[in-house]
Amino acid sequence: MNFGGKVVIVTGASSGIGAKAAEFFCREGAKAVLVATNETKLKNISEKCQMAGGNHIVIKADVSNDEDAKKIIETTIKEFGRIDVLVNNAAVGRYGSILDGNFMKSYDESVHINLRAILQLTCLAAPYLVKTKGNIVNISSVASFTSPNGTVGAYGLLKAALNYFSRTAAAELGSSGVRVNTISPGPVYTDIIKNSGARFTFDQLKSTTLLNRVCEPDEIADIILYLASDKAKGITGSNYVVDNGTLLK
Repeated sequence: MNFGGKVVIVTGASSGIGAKAAEFFCREGAKAVLVATNETKLKNISEKCQMAGGNHIVIKADVSNDEDAKKIIETTIKEFGRIDVLVNNAAVGRYGSILDGNFMKSYDESVHINLRAILQLTCLAAPYLVKTKGNIVNISSVASFTSPNGTVGAYGLLKAALNYFSRTAAAELGSSGVRVNTISPGPVYTDIIKNSGARFTFDQLKSTTLLNRVCEPDEIADIILYLASDKAKGITGSNYVVDNGTLLK
């Protein structure tokens, strides 16, 4: 896949899926915009992107902050003059159930990043994506389809809302030549679980899949690049599930 001349924004680019996607886009010749809040991690990923050979810039920004969201788009246009791909990957995991009294806390602590930021960035980027006939890739989760336990209720709720918004955006933007697709991974080796304070391990998550494995971030990054590429020019409004058979178990 060749992204030469394409400008790609990746949020949550400092680790995990976002970091791999940014690196892979650079490797394929894209002008990448790496967005995250952790400056140290961003610097490390920037060095990998430099080694991959792609032109890129780093923006330290909190996607849940409206002014930062505007800065992301404005800086990208000022630097590169266009936007071809928006990858909405930034997310946080917060866990709490109705009966343990933490459901609303988990919702309030994640709604701005896991949902509102994506809506905001999509609205801000859309006029530029129309000009380039670009596309959006949103990172959801299999938690949007099923809730294996009560503690992930708020997380799954917001991801389900993201799925709905992705289809709505695809329906509206399609006539303007803009594609919108979603990826719903199952368990992936990233920092989101560790940072969320979850009480389960990756070994335990393996047992929730048919294939008894957890995905690596590069597996999801490969699908991001495919959906963002011209190879997927006929795909919009789709949700790609990459879960090692989680939903079948």
